[in-house]
Amino acid sequence: MTTTQPYAKPIPMITPENEPYWQACKQHELRLPTCASCGPHFYPRSFCPTCGSRDLEWRQMSGRGAVYTYAIVRRAPTPGFRGDVPYITAIVELEEGPRMMTNVVGVAAEPEAITVGMPVEVTFEDITDEISLPKFRPRAERPQ
Repeated sequence: MTTTQPYAKPIPMITPENEPYWQACKQHELRLPTCASCGPHFYPRSFCPTCGSRDLEWRQMSGRGAVYTYAIVRRAPTPGFRGDVPYITAIVELEEGPRMMTNVVGVAAEPEAITVGMPVEVTFEDITDEISLPKFRPRAERPQ
């Protein structure tokens, strides 16, 4: 019999403002609130952070973007992260404009393996029955 270890890292809290985001992530879709005037924004909230409008609609994003900045974490901030070090935290700028704090996976956590501007695409890590975390991996360039 195989025993599954419980998830030992912080788990995001679902709130009324972000529930559609987490529901979409569970379906392995990246959806963000989008202002009729200003476009999409991240993190999910019930109003546009640019103009204050509540005229929002949830739209699916492409899931593609580029590394805006990153850091290689070599020391676990809490015991739950010990098995992950080194790992990459990053801010990814989506093609649609918003920037998301995330992890980059599928690349060695070495300075020469990741670059600012690296094209990435979303992938999801299912951590509980309710939560799937969006992370990003290097995007294979497709021939045109």
